[in-house]
Amino acid sequence: MLAAAAVCPCPPLLVPEVAAGAADEAAGLREACLAAVRELAGTELVVVVGTGERAGVWTEGGAGSLHRYGVPKAVRLPLGGVAGPELSPALTVGAWLLEEAAVRVPTHAVAVRPDTAPERLLGLGRGLAELADRVGLLVLGDGSARRSVKAPGYLDERAEGHDRTVALALAGADAAALAALDAGLSAELMAEGRAPWQVLAGAAEGAGLAGELRYEDAPYGVGYLVASWR
Repeated sequence: MLAAAAVCPCPPLLVPEVAAGAADEAAGLREACLAAVRELAGTELVVVVGTGERAGVWTEGGAGSLHRYGVPKAVRLPLGGVAGPELSPALTVGAWLLEEAAVRVPTHAVAVRPDTAPERLLGLGRGLAELADRVGLLVLGDGSARRSVKAPGYLDERAEGHDRTVALALAGADAAALAALDAGLSAELMAEGRAPWQVLAGAAEGAGLAGELRYEDAPYGVGYLVASWR
């Protein structure tokens, strides 16, 4: 059963070596993420869920590289080796967060395609919740990348409302609201978090968790949300 979840965005700038001169600007976001991730320490199994170009599952270790960002550093899932293909960028950030937060719990990872249908994501979440008596999820995904004129996707007036809906759902541990997110709208708004959030929605069904919203902002025109469910 799902016992706890940490919801974090996954920009590479969370890693100070990648952010370089902008590391201080991301300090508040980074600390909120680490505080949420530390809540997973009391679980039996952590499953890291994020997007990837291809769907994939890592059950016996996995590693990701920050070389694509010009940083000669690799990170690994806790208590695992380097089995399987390289972790996706989102999962790599998740592995870094677990390492930085010193969460030493057996860990699996799942990559989902951003265009995966909600029904499949909800079913995946239900299955993940059955993997252990106390499952923790680290759910990685950004909100809309169309929050300002300088955003990667330019400004869309619907973006702020979309992200506010997600923020309220995360604050209230409202799995039904996350399950109801419109895949088409989220795609138009470049909100890649939609797919991982709906995995969480499936996993949280019947778990009776409470939510806490730890961070909500769009400093670079991209919605960043951090929450704890427990």
